[in-house]
Amino acid sequence: MRPVWDQRSTMRLGALLTLLLCSGLGSQENSFTINSIHMQSLPDWKVENGQNVTLQCVVDISTTSHVKPRHQVLFYKDDALLHNVSSVKDTESFLIPHARVFNSGMYKCVVLLNNKKKTTGENRLWVQGVPKPKVTLDKKEAIEGGAVTVNCSVPEERAPIYFKVEKFERDPKVVKLVKEKTSLGQNFVTVEFPIGEQDYVLYFTCQARISSGFQTETSDTTRSEEVTVTASFSTPRFHITPAGIITEGDDLQIKCTIQVTHLAHETPEIIIQKDREIVAYSSSGRETIYSVMAMVEHNGNYTCKVESSRLSKVSSVMVNITELFPKPKLESSSTRLDQGERLDLLCSIPGAPLANFTIEKEGTVVSRGQNFTKITEGWDSGTYTCTAGVGKVVKKSNAVQITVCGNISTPRILHHPKSEIIKGQAVTVSCHSRNGTSPITYYLLRGSDVLENITKASDKPAEFRDSPTKDAEYKCVADNCHSHPAVSSEVLSIKVIAPVYQVKLTILRNPEVESGKEIVLQCSVNEGTGPITYRFYKVGEPNPFHQTTSNDTRVIWYKEQASKEQEGQYYCVASNRASFTAGSTQSNTLMVKVFLASWKKVLIAVLVIGMVIATLIVGARCYVLRKAKAKQMPVEMSRPAAPLLKSNNEKVSEPNSEANSHYGYSDDIGNHAMKQPCESKEPVNSDVEYTEVEVSSAEPHHVPGTKGTDTVYSEIRKADPNSVENRCSRTEASLDET
Repeated sequence: MRPVWDQRSTMRLGALLTLLLCSGLGSQENSFTINSIHMQSLPDWKVENGQNVTLQCVVDISTTSHVKPRHQVLFYKDDALLHNVSSVKDTESFLIPHARVFNSGMYKCVVLLNNKKKTTGENRLWVQGVPKPKVTLDKKEAIEGGAVTVNCSVPEERAPIYFKVEKFERDPKVVKLVKEKTSLGQNFVTVEFPIGEQDYVLYFTCQARISSGFQTETSDTTRSEEVTVTASFSTPRFHITPAGIITEGDDLQIKCTIQVTHLAHETPEIIIQKDREIVAYSSSGRETIYSVMAMVEHNGNYTCKVESSRLSKVSSVMVNITELFPKPKLESSSTRLDQGERLDLLCSIPGAPLANFTIEKEGTVVSRGQNFTKITEGWDSGTYTCTAGVGKVVKKSNAVQITVCGNISTPRILHHPKSEIIKGQAVTVSCHSRNGTSPITYYLLRGSDVLENITKASDKPAEFRDSPTKDAEYKCVADNCHSHPAVSSEVLSIKVIAPVYQVKLTILRNPEVESGKEIVLQCSVNEGTGPITYRFYKVGEPNPFHQTTSNDTRVIWYKEQASKEQEGQYYCVASNRASFTAGSTQSNTLMVKVFLASWKKVLIAVLVIGMVIATLIVGARCYVLRKAKAKQMPVEMSRPAAPLLKSNNEKVSEPNSEANSHYGYSDDIGNHAMKQPCESKEPVNSDVEYTEVEVSSAEPHHVPGTKGTDTVYSEIRKADPNSVENRCSRTEASLDET
């Protein structure tokens, strides 16, 4: 639905726009300034609640125009805009009618002129006091157990408001209940007050407190009308029958009665208690009765309590009953007897009045007199009582616990697991006696020491656990209430197998063994029950090279004549019957070195030296022969050689002397390497020497087996040793065909 603008509103809007337009046009032509601005409150900044307050904003403006400029005046409370007005006057006002506490706060004024703005300082308005609250009740007559609803309000003020409502008894004036409540959204509260047993004529008061910033104002207290309280039911009363002295055997009747008003909302419950025990109750009607034959134990304080959902009333009475005769007493010759001994019971009353006696065992009558005697059996154990009656009064005595002890049989001792255990494991030993009165106490002894005791109240064996570290002998002792001494079982022997512990491999002599001497290795254990299996290993070999079983904690392996093959690392492994849980234990690794004997070292040294000498001799001889050949070859090659003829008279081609000279060797028949003649350092003899050499050569075309022989003559001339030019010897060779 579109808003409908009336003609008056349209005119006001047009006028306002015109004034603003004119003011804007004027501002373009004239100069304006705001000299000062201040704010004042009439009648004062501190006023009483309900007074009218006028806030004024006074402005001083200077202008060059003859017409006062129009400006905006804005009123603020706690920085919230309250009022906005456009004016040409120097003073603008804002009215707060009937000022309340919620009007208290910090006020200021702001003036806007074109783009200029000026603000006053903040002024605190303090409204003192709160109007008296109004109190209304939902009823003027109330009933015990009911409730009264009180409404307390301050219509002139705004929330939040704190209310304090009190409940008073008129005579005497006593504050019975105070309730405090803060209303956050409304200016009233509704509080319900219960009506109790001691309420008669009531009235209620209300007080309001309002906080505004740092200011707190409290109202005067307002009193409500009076409320008359009617009892829902009366205080309970006791009626005791018979009246006067009550003796044991009398019919005792304790009655509790009340009166209920017609305004009661519900029927209360009536309860009679003796101490903390409820002996009678009724949830309907106006009385309840407790009837019983009077006995001394009925003496005491009785309480009658009447309760509804919200109300409770109580009264008490003391009941005294005279005793007819004392409580009987049961006596026994002994409370603990061996089976077969005599039991004597006597029931008596102090003063020995005439009475009827019975003796009972756990509800079963065993005698209708004062005495009871019998030779006991095991089943005679139990609790015995006696009763004595005089007329209708029957009293029960104290209880006597009789224990008849049957003789205990020799206990059997058993064990689990088998008779052989591994050290550190637990063994379970059980003890049991087939016959004997419970409870039976079993003692477990290891040797002469008592380890533990267990008392069994049932016919079940006692089980003990122990962890022996060595072979042990156990014995079980059983004892009960019988006067005979304790009975001991047979001896149970347990063998403890100690696992192999700390295996060590040692060599009995020096770890370095001379070849040919014996190697002695010892494998030992610190602890272990035999038989123990020892295995000797050499590192790198999967199978043991020696194995033996012994009851001793050490074994020895030896090799009579050691050789280099026995050198290496060794270890041993030991195991016994406990190895399936503890496993085999491996020793340390030991390094064994085998060295040669002294005489073998001397023999090898002699052989080596001999071989070295022989090698040197052979080398020297070869060197001399090579040297001799080296001297002969250059002489033969230095002379012009005659053409060599093969066996078939063919001329042998002459070798290239330049090529041979370049490579430093001569390619002769004997395939001997030669140095260049000029490189020889030896002195050259000028004399001529001839050497005859037979050279055999195979003809390629001849039949195998035939061989030709050539004779070579070498001539060596001696040169002048002083001549530098004759350093190189001249050699001439001639070959003659043989």
